[in-house]
Amino acid sequence: MAFLEIKDLNVNVEGKEIIKELNLKLEKGKVYALMGPNGSGKSTLSQVLVGNPKYKFSGEIFFEGENIKDLTPNERAKKGLFLSFQYPVEISGVTISNFLKTALNSLKGKKISPIEFWKILDKHSKKLNIDKTFLSRFLNEGFSGGEKKKAEILQMLVLNPKLAILDETDSGLDIDSLKIVSQGINNFIDKEKTILIITHYRKILDYIKPDKIFIMKNGKIITEGGRELIEELEKKGYEGLK
Repeated sequence: MAFLEIKDLNVNVEGKEIIKELNLKLEKGKVYALMGPNGSGKSTLSQVLVGNPKYKFSGEIFFEGENIKDLTPNERAKKGLFLSFQYPVEISGVTISNFLKTALNSLKGKKISPIEFWKILDKHSKKLNIDKTFLSRFLNEGFSGGEKKKAEILQMLVLNPKLAILDETDSGLDIDSLKIVSQGINNFIDKEKTILIITHYRKILDYIKPDKIFIMKNGKIITEGGRELIEELEKKGYEGLK
């Protein structure tokens, strides 16, 4: 049984077909990369997986053997799905620490003690070189691109999902921030978790080694393979891949 299995997925957005008869299987404990040009449907797929109600679709989505297509985003999050957004929104008046504490309490279905929470937050903040002053800032307000992505990865580490979907986490990062974020992701990887990295470029895959790479184009997976696909992509570009 696949950890995540998508069967015959079709997605329409404002009357336009974005994803067409897509089938995909992800196994537990693996790291996957989903690559493709702009407009290929990668971000749409991520939004459908976490239950964004704006996206209407047909097909089946099985997570740990359960069909989750009718579950709300909150219900999917409690099952262990997490999405790191490509464009995180600003939430004025809500600090990072308060946001994470509320989210963690919601996922666990109970209030954890302040001492336990701060131990968790401190442990994971250190992995990303985040200091306490950063944690008291309002979520994403006035953040640089790198700070937003660090905050997203901190959420992933604290909430500890089973399946983490990272939508262009590498966009807008300088080389130092990319290394730190990649290190945080590598610290998250273990045999009980699955990661799907969505990206245009190979750079993040120099720091995080995927077990398999999928290439998506025009709403379909056109090919899959190992790191040799990256080399082929560098030579031929997306237009040259068959």
